[in-house]
Amino acid sequence: MRKDKRKIKKAVIAAAGYGTRFLPATKNQPKEMLPIIDKPIIHHLVEECVASGIENIIIVTRAGQGIMEDYFDNSLELEYMLDKNGKSELLKKVREIPQLANFVYVRQKKNLPYGNGTPLLVAAPLIDDDESIVYMFGDDLTISKTPVAKQLIDIFYKEDPTAVLAVQEVPDSEVERYGTVKYKNIAKNYEISTILEKMPLGKNPSNNAQFGRFVFSHQVIKQVKKTPTGKDGELWIADVLNNLAQNAKKVIAQPIEGKWLTTGDPLHYMQTQVLFALERSDIGNDFSKFLEGLDLHNAPRVTK
Repeated sequence: MRKDKRKIKKAVIAAAGYGTRFLPATKNQPKEMLPIIDKPIIHHLVEECVASGIENIIIVTRAGQGIMEDYFDNSLELEYMLDKNGKSELLKKVREIPQLANFVYVRQKKNLPYGNGTPLLVAAPLIDDDESIVYMFGDDLTISKTPVAKQLIDIFYKEDPTAVLAVQEVPDSEVERYGTVKYKNIAKNYEISTILEKMPLGKNPSNNAQFGRFVFSHQVIKQVKKTPTGKDGELWIADVLNNLAQNAKKVIAQPIEGKWLTTGDPLHYMQTQVLFALERSDIGNDFSKFLEGLDLHNAPRVTK
């Protein structure tokens, strides 16, 4: 890390989607507030940020998502009730939430294009010209010994690139769901030449799929502002990074140590629930025994 570089202390979390795959559950609450066991999805993201050294978190929301602001604020009535009833452990957990980080909320306005790069446009006025940031999608979770955001920050400090994105290998059956990367020299530092969004099998450059963890220098913010909308009229992070890579900027697609879990649809959400439950020291063993005891061969099946 160059001595003149600022340490990364700020993160932007994109949480402005409609969560249509989870309707009606998301009719009156954002998808990011759906629970993974006993914490909302976005709480897990914030904890990963904090464990990676982040102090300031910008959450990009849309109209009607004030529930997230309330969640990361104090709840005086609840705290009074817990205190009055001697529930000290629960009181401690609830009081710790607002202290996790400094939170700023910015709404994504209707006049902006749709796309996974748009939240960066929204947050741009809050990012200094010499500042690098962590960027997260609000529906991607990870399980790892070293927080994935911390892994990317370490690579960013070491390699001094324009951007670092996290990738994980996906099976052929899922390639078309994601942006996959083509490397310049995979043996050297995982620098890429291009990302291709949602390519059919056979046209994908690799099985290494981009997911919602990035570290961006301010050059990325500048590029977002001048990148036109692409496929389906959306503003794609892939297009932004491709423009930088094709203009001799170093963009690294780093395979992570750990496991990436998406909560973007009901099936993957339930798979994530199971894996997080198995990781829990308080319920993991009992839950594992429950799963082992299921008679899956005779379980009811939905027929089409």
